[in-house]
Amino acid sequence: MRLIRFQAKKEPPQYGWINNDNIGRIDGSPFGEFQRSETTFHLESVQLLAPVLPGKIICVGRNYAEHIKETNAEIPTTPLLFLKPPSSVIGSLQTIFLPPQSQQVDHEAELAVVIGKRGRWIQPDEVSSYIYGYTVGNDVTARDLQRKDGQWTRSKGFDTFCPLGPWIETEFNPSDAMITCHVNDELRQMASTRDMIFHIDQLIVYASSIMTLDPGDIIMTGTPAGISPLRPGDVVEVAIEGIGKLRNTVAVENH
Repeated sequence: MRLIRFQAKKEPPQYGWINNDNIGRIDGSPFGEFQRSETTFHLESVQLLAPVLPGKIICVGRNYAEHIKETNAEIPTTPLLFLKPPSSVIGSLQTIFLPPQSQQVDHEAELAVVIGKRGRWIQPDEVSSYIYGYTVGNDVTARDLQRKDGQWTRSKGFDTFCPLGPWIETEFNPSDAMITCHVNDELRQMASTRDMIFHIDQLIVYASSIMTLDPGDIIMTGTPAGISPLRPGDVVEVAIEGIGKLRNTVAVENH
């Protein structure tokens, strides 16, 4: 099933499911009991929103060897975790705003895992039962501030710095899926999820040994090599084979 959040005309945001380009409502919580209604909307007639409103966004740094090389960093011996605030989330077709505090904002194409139920100290053989599905993410980063600060809260935490979407795919095999990022139709990043240093089961086991994972939480699994700056007017498109394409425009933030 492909789960979306959408807004039709002046109605409040709501969850739905999508079949081809047709959308039906979901009555109830997608993370609990719900019913699917018949398809009554067409994709082009609604505004897609971020497919989930996470309570927390757990990100993984330096999880692809080639990306580690391009940043002259060391390979971590355990997953390198950090958090992005929920206020950084936007959906597909929404705008990434470049903040005035930064002179270099980069894209980072990533596979995002959506947690389906509450868990702590999750065991390796239990991981699959805690995964609701997967979506496409972009861990937008103010690279100059990341280098300057030494820790990553500011550089990763600006509003609009966590595009997610276009939907959650509940039937997806993450073992060997291609991730690409194009900026203005130019290929910038391309790698397979099989190239992760720490794979999804390891990330969930590790993260849940630190903090409770709740339904709707997001785990961003790291970016491959090819990060590059975004400029005003750019169109950045992150695609994951078997899920879909996350497309965002880039503009300067007015303040």
